Amino acid sequence: MSTENDKREPAAREEQETPEGVEETQDTRADPTSVEQPSVEQPSVEQPGEDPGTLQGPELPARESGAEEEPDTPEGVEEELAALNAQLEEARRERDEYLGALRRLKAEFENSRKRLERERSRILETASERLVVELLPVLDNLDRALEAEGDIRQGVRATRDQLVDVLGNEGLIAVASDGQPFDPNVHEAVMGQPSEEHEEGTILQTFQRGYVLNGKPIRAAKVVVARQV
Repeated sequence: MSTENDKREPAAREEQETPEGVEETQDTRADPTSVEQPSVEQPSVEQPGEDPGTLQGPELPARESGAEEEPDTPEGVEEELAALNAQLEEARRERDEYLGALRRLKAEFENSRKRLERERSRILETASERLVVELLPVLDNLDRALEAEGDIRQGVRATRDQLVDVLGNEGLIAVASDGQPFDPNVHEAVMGQPSEEHEEGTILQTFQRGYVLNGKPIRAAKVVVARQV
């Protein structure tokens, strides 16, 4: 009996001598409730008297101005369409008025151009008729000079003088040439001739007389011009 008791007593002592830290570690691993849980931050609750601006919470995105607009109502769309139609009709009316005015202006311009053309033709016909009427006596004198016997130079000279008077009344003037300085506006040099008695550029001889009608040269005089030796 003593032998069995002796064997049990050492085993009991060994169980009692087990370190406390080992037992605690084993108990901690065994108990799932003893695992440390992560701390969760509790949202702050606004207390009376606190400034709402000091509370920190999740920031919401700012709403862009004009990002969300209320759709137009059917009444608003109809009013807008009616206004646009009125503007369109007004633009068409103005267009028609401008086109009508432009057509009338074009017709008036065309009528004025035709009227001026007719007036110009009438003036030319009248001027030609008047000139021919004034030249008829000259033609009669030439006929009489040819019918006369003997020397007809006096009759031809008289007829020429009469013709010069008629054309002078119409604004025709002969260009002075012999002895005059050369003028390229009314003179045409056909040749140059050395001369010691005249200055260079002086007209020595006229081959064909030039004329000016109402101040406008209509034919240049063909002349011989002096040049230095």
